[in-house]
Amino acid sequence: MKITKENLSIYNNLLQGKSPLEIVGWAIGIAENPVVTTNFGPHSASMLNLVTKVKSDIKAIWCDTGYNTSHTYRHAVDISKKLALNLFTYIPRQTASQRDALFGGIPAVENPQHKVFTEQVKLEPFRRAMQEHQPDVWFTNIRKGQTVFRDSLDILSLSKDGILKVSPFYNWSDEQLEEYLEQNNLI
Repeated sequence: MKITKENLSIYNNLLQGKSPLEIVGWAIGIAENPVVTTNFGPHSASMLNLVTKVKSDIKAIWCDTGYNTSHTYRHAVDISKKLALNLFTYIPRQTASQRDALFGGIPAVENPQHKVFTEQVKLEPFRRAMQEHQPDVWFTNIRKGQTVFRDSLDILSLSKDGILKVSPFYNWSDEQLEEYLEQNNLI
């Protein structure tokens, strides 16, 4: 089944009112090579737990910028072990120390060097991961209410490269995700 811009709304309507687990089950059912991405942020374990309930060996992709907190690194190890993640980590081609020496730390958003920094620590590792894994379905934890752009999306959207992006928790609040984390002993 090929989901295109033309039929995307049909499938979004089909999934309205479905539980996140039902959405993941549906998407895994049509996927040939699914992946889930994570940043190991506060709510990330919810998505990782959900997709591994349906497909325990799904490829989990983490683009580690090198600028995470020690808490994030410990959380990544804990969740990876707890869920037995099939984890693939992508790091920038330069170390954080090299970039700090060249940029004097993380450039401010208004600094023209911030665009170069973002390309190096986020975009290039992500493109490399997607190129290496060639997914047809990508599970992501984007949600309505996070940004104006994300408000324009839905449970299903298409990436610029035509990859089907699936956001099972799209309509959930922070409070609902925190409750999910507690119920699944992920905090």
